[in-house]
Amino acid sequence: MKTKYLSLYFVLLLTLSCKGQSEKTIEQIVEQPEVETQLFDADALLERVKFLSLDSLEGRRTGEKGGLIAREYVVNQFKKYGIAPLLSEYTQPFIFEGRRDKKTYEGANVLGLIKGTEHPEKYIVISAHYDHVGINNGDIYNGADDDASGTSALFAMAEYFKNNPPKHSVVIAAFDAEELGLKGAVHFLEANTIPKEQIVIDINMDMLGRNDNNELYVVGTNLYMQLQPAIEGLELPENFKLSVGHDGLDDKQNWVSSSDHGPFHKQDIPFLYFGVEDHEDYHKPTDDFVKIQPEFYAKAVIVIISVFERIDDMRF
Repeated sequence: MKTKYLSLYFVLLLTLSCKGQSEKTIEQIVEQPEVETQLFDADALLERVKFLSLDSLEGRRTGEKGGLIAREYVVNQFKKYGIAPLLSEYTQPFIFEGRRDKKTYEGANVLGLIKGTEHPEKYIVISAHYDHVGINNGDIYNGADDDASGTSALFAMAEYFKNNPPKHSVVIAAFDAEELGLKGAVHFLEANTIPKEQIVIDINMDMLGRNDNNELYVVGTNLYMQLQPAIEGLELPENFKLSVGHDGLDDKQNWVSSSDHGPFHKQDIPFLYFGVEDHEDYHKPTDDFVKIQPEFYAKAVIVIISVFERIDDMRF
């Protein structure tokens, strides 16, 4: 684990974080040849965020044109990385009523399965949401960090699993309608997609792409003490901080129900939520691809993979 981790870390240092490169635009970095790594392709990680946050996707609102384009793109990524559908097809449609507008919405989760090699009957759900808030007063809310960054990270994880098959079965879950009340995650659980007792944890990723303090938060270890070994003594990249909090037990904003991990927690299913604190572009039309910080983002995904490896080694 240590050798593999350091190998990718030094590759990323060479390709993403040298002084000259850090002064270039993100588009220039993305246009470079793809970087071959042992865990995932850092350039492809960015390319997916770039696509999902294009103006042409109109903010990826659930049930609208851009949301449908995003859904099709996510399905194609599942196919590209060889992820089998969890159900008879990749999508899990659902209908719900909007909390405020009382409008009827048609959403669809996109769900894939990677069978475990040792504990196939137990499931680790890795989740992110591919929807965003759409267009408001003529402004497109592209949602690059929220949550194109988490959605793209799902496929970095899938790429990792190609060469590192998990011991537990893994559900890759791209949830829909998070912005309208966590509806995709709620439906996943209410539909008994997987029996609750077989889900050992939800690892949720929502807003991974930028932080001026190089700080990523993990929420859940103070609520589920058995998960603390997953982060204790974890080797971190240089100039990167993994912090614990926002779990309702400190003076920070409570994130326990703030994203798709919330419905799992409500069902007493353990979770770890990875995300950054709100930035100035949160839920604003300025949450654009050019604001993503490639070095921080790649390191965040590396750290999440490291935590996953520890979780996967646990017996539940």
